[in-house]
Amino acid sequence: MSVARLLVVGTWLQLKMRARSAFDGVLALVYPLFFATTVFLMFRQGGESGALVGAAVGASVMGVWSAVSTTASTSLQSERRQGTLELLVASPTHFPLIVVPITLSMAIIGLWSLVTTLLWGRLVFGIDVRIDDPAGFVAAALVTVLAIALVGYLLAVSAVRYRGAWAFGTALELPVWLICGFLVPLGQLPSWVRPISWLLPPTWGVSAVKHAAEGSSPWLDITVCVAVAACYAVLATAVCTRLLRSARAAATLSLT
Repeated sequence: MSVARLLVVGTWLQLKMRARSAFDGVLALVYPLFFATTVFLMFRQGGESGALVGAAVGASVMGVWSAVSTTASTSLQSERRQGTLELLVASPTHFPLIVVPITLSMAIIGLWSLVTTLLWGRLVFGIDVRIDDPAGFVAAALVTVLAIALVGYLLAVSAVRYRGAWAFGTALELPVWLICGFLVPLGQLPSWVRPISWLLPPTWGVSAVKHAAEGSSPWLDITVCVAVAACYAVLATAVCTRLLRSARAAATLSLT
């Protein structure tokens, strides 16, 4: 219960701070509309309503990943610049339990894009996305947000040693859009790309969201998404523990 309370309170605190940030708050509300408009204009030229609906769902998940990728990579760098990273590491709380609420708050803000993208497509472009399995759709969306947050957790602890961590996160934004099948079906990608996409939780998350919207069963994809995301959480915790041990031994936490 204490761990659950820590995660809830930490996530709520991070949400309040990011709501007051120009980059993490305001732009996170505006960016999804640019993404959605660009995607809808491109796919509307094809004239296929089915492809347009799939694009609407894929574009809605794009905003979640965009809200996490760059920001997660720079989250611990921001703590270092503010002089609070050392305090967080020295606190009695296990450090991974402090990092997870940071990336989870980013993904929750990105959840806004999932809603606004579908509404934007309906009100502005007349795209009627009918959710045939509402319960499955909600479950798939929540699992996708959690999975992307855990990927962000791995990015945060892996990039903490590098001053150019923001560039690393930015460089991953577009490839994940493509490889995970947000807009382009995986069947149209080269065969050697597909095994890579299977190792990324967003692939299974966006597939579950699309299946729920189309009326197919999303539960297998949801289960795989949870399993792969759990592996990322374990890996990120191991990396975090190893880096902290190394930083304490070499006194390099502040990179000075």
